[in-house]
Amino acid sequence: MRIKGTCKRCGRDFLVDQVIESGGRCPWDGQPFTADYAIVLIDALRDAQEAGTTLERALEALADIRPEFTLDLAAVTARITSSVARLQRKLITQG
Repeated sequence: MRIKGTCKRCGRDFLVDQVIESGGRCPWDGQPFTADYAIVLIDALRDAQEAGTTLERALEALADIRPEFTLDLAAVTARITSSVARLQRKLITQG
């Protein structure tokens, strides 16, 4: 999974890999996304991307074998949606 984000300061989009590679800084303005928690940020971004890939693969495998059940979409995505919504708060728009 390739997770994308938007810098709240400059408004430019980035890939999580770019933030990891830059040591927790915006790849465009060079400012830290969280100065005091760069290591925690990088670890969490890496974990989120790896977990997302694992989830995608598992769900694809389930869909491929066509079991005799369905999954509740909200049960799979509710907490993810809630966390992403929290991150979208206070998005600064310039211009």
